[in-house]
Amino acid sequence: MRIGQFGKVNGISHDTIRHYMDLGLIVPEKQGGHYFFDISCQKDLELILDLKGMGFQLNDIKMIFYYKNFGQFTDYERDAFYQSLFLDKYEKLEQEMNNLIKMKDRLKQKLDQLSTSSTGSSNTIGIDLRVLDILKCNKCAESLSLQDGIIRNNQIVEGKLTCYCDRVYHIESGILRVGNPPMPNDQLSLLNNIPAYIQETDPLYLENMNKGLHWSKRKLDQVDLQKKVILELGSGVGFFLRNIYQELPEDCLYIAVDHSIERHRFLKSLLEKNGIKKNLLFICADFLDIPVGKQTVDLVVDHSGTSNYSFEHETFLLREVDALIKSDGYLLGSYLAFKNFSHNGKIEVKYRDNFTVSKIKKNIRELEYTTLEELVSESINKGGKYEDFFVQGEEIFSYLFFGKR
Repeated sequence: MRIGQFGKVNGISHDTIRHYMDLGLIVPEKQGGHYFFDISCQKDLELILDLKGMGFQLNDIKMIFYYKNFGQFTDYERDAFYQSLFLDKYEKLEQEMNNLIKMKDRLKQKLDQLSTSSTGSSNTIGIDLRVLDILKCNKCAESLSLQDGIIRNNQIVEGKLTCYCDRVYHIESGILRVGNPPMPNDQLSLLNNIPAYIQETDPLYLENMNKGLHWSKRKLDQVDLQKKVILELGSGVGFFLRNIYQELPEDCLYIAVDHSIERHRFLKSLLEKNGIKKNLLFICADFLDIPVGKQTVDLVVDHSGTSNYSFEHETFLLREVDALIKSDGYLLGSYLAFKNFSHNGKIEVKYRDNFTVSKIKKNIRELEYTTLEELVSESINKGGKYEDFFVQGEEIFSYLFFGKR
C-alpha cells in the first residue's frame, strides 16, 4: 500500500511515517516516485508502537532494530534478548516512578508551605511620620505640613503636605505624588508581569542584568546602612529593591523615586504582602522635583535613572540631583553604554554623549566620587520587546560603578 493508505490504516500522520523512515525504522520499497509499504513495514510499525508504549525512546528503538535485524536471533536468543531488555527498562521505570513520587511529595510540601505563608500578615507601607523632617518643598526648600492626613500605625496613607508658598503635595495610598503622573499604558501593564518581561527579553540581556544585580548587591553589603538614607533614581518595578529588601536595616530609610505611579502601586503592593516591615518612602515625581532636603542622602542607587533620563536630556542626571547627596555619600550605579552608534540609531545624536563610557566616567569623576570598584559587562546586540532602544548593528554593555566621595 502507498503512504496515504498506510497512514490511514494505522491512524498515524504522513509526517510521523516519514520521521520513522528518516530514522531507518521503517524501510518501504520505492518504485518510481512513490513508496510502497508491505507486511514487513506493518510489523516494524507495530513493534515501534509497542515499544513506545513501554516507554522506549525512538533512539532506543533504533538500536533494538539493529540488534533484531543484524543478529537474526533464534527463538531462544530472541526471548533472552527481550527479557533482558524489558527487565532493564522495567527497573528503570520503577526507579523513575519512585523519584517522581519523591518529587511529588516535595512539591506538595512546598505548596502547603506557600499556602500557609500566603495567608500570613501583610504590612501597610505609607509615609512614616518621622520622614516628614527630611521632606522639603522643591520650590522654596521649606518644611512641609501635613493636612487632612489619614494615619495607620504611624504611616500616612492619605492626605496632603503643604508649604507656606502654597505648593501642595498629595499622598495617595501611601505614595507621595509631586505634580501629575503620566497615565498608565499597555506597556506598563505588561512590564508589571515579570514572566512576560523575561519571555520577551533576550537571554544575554537578562544574563547581563542578573550579573549586575548580584554585583551591586555585594557592593551594598560593604556599606554600613544603619540609620542611612538611600535614594534610588528610577525604581521601576523593583528589580533592585526586591533583591536587597530583606537585608535593609529597620532604621534605614529607602526612598524609591519613579515618575510612574502605576509602577509604584505595583511594587508597593508586592512588598506589603511580604510581611517584613521596612522603612520605605515612595515618591512619584520627575527626578528634578524630588522634595527632599539638601545633603540628605547617604547613598544613591542609580541603576536606571540616569540612563533613562539620557534618552531625552543632554544633561547627566546625577549632576541635577547632586545637591541632595551628602559630601561623603556613596554612589552605586549601572549605566548603559554604546560600543558603537548606527547612522539610523534610535538615540538622537545630541543625547549620545551620555551613552559613552568615557563621558559617564568623566561625569562621575567631576562629581568627586572616588572609584572603589567598577565592572564592565559583555557587549550584546539584542534587547527585546521592552529593551528596543538600539538597532541592528549597534552593541551595548553596562558600566557598573561603586564609589564614595
